[in-house]
Amino acid sequence: MTEPTDKTEHSDDDAPLLPENLTSEDPGSRTLIPGNGSIVLAATPIGNMGDATFRLVSLLESADVIAAEDTRRLQRLIRSLEVSPRGRTLSYHEHNEASRTPELLDLVDAGATLLLVTDAGMPSVSDPGFRLVEAAAERNITVTVAPGPSAVLTALALSGLPTDRFCFEGFLPRKTGERAARLADLRTERRTMVFFEAPHRLEAMIRALHSEFGADRQACVTRELTKRYEEVIRGPLQHLLEWVEGNEIRGEIAVVVGGAPEDAPTEPEDHVHAVNELMSQGLRLKDAVAAVAEDRRVSKRELYAAVVAART
Repeated sequence: MTEPTDKTEHSDDDAPLLPENLTSEDPGSRTLIPGNGSIVLAATPIGNMGDATFRLVSLLESADVIAAEDTRRLQRLIRSLEVSPRGRTLSYHEHNEASRTPELLDLVDAGATLLLVTDAGMPSVSDPGFRLVEAAAERNITVTVAPGPSAVLTALALSGLPTDRFCFEGFLPRKTGERAARLADLRTERRTMVFFEAPHRLEAMIRALHSEFGADRQACVTRELTKRYEEVIRGPLQHLLEWVEGNEIRGEIAVVVGGAPEDAPTEPEDHVHAVNELMSQGLRLKDAVAAVAEDRRVSKRELYAAVVAART
């Protein structure tokens, strides 16, 4: 669930990934049979190494190729699990997905078993993997999953909020205006929502949720899931805002927000923040009020008065 960062690669990481390279580096490698290859997406622990599955250990030991979001983290995982991989390890992240995907698929076509792991949790869920699976489907290449830990589902289960219907929204946009626009779209979402956020941006996020969804909307912040200092804070957004303002936040964060109540009433005052956000992007007060009033279906006159009142 970590945000993508630049990775340090091995010195031979950009070498051509020809099938013979797989066996030449390891005399004990099996002979590859074209057409017998497959891709396995494997979930890795999100914190506690005890959550690694027996299947993950077996795959790490037996895969012909291990593609990892960060090869340094993979090495730490391998050491923790006391695994001895026989296959080649290489990087696969947002900066090389486009170029590396066809090369990986060629290896699988040649008969290799490719194991894809990310820094934590399930590949392709806010992590590399989607592009590979999409391309594999187009080439009729077998893809399977070795399920395991998921920060999304762990946070949802701990939140105490409805789990019968939910959606995953990933990271909100960093820019204030774009974030406000995204939350405006989600204001009437009835399903429970799960977000990821960086610790240094959590306060801004909670403040934006508070402004857009209201002080009483129920939510939950989870921090350092499954780790030693795991923390879960539940309550209305007003409580969470006070908590985040009074604490130094560290670690990996998942935020769960309750869905909008049925026929939730809105008042002009609820949309003042949205008007101010548009004005911060250069719109005149009159134009910003008109845009928000039309989008939220509130009285333009009453909204204008609410904005003016909030300034006095």
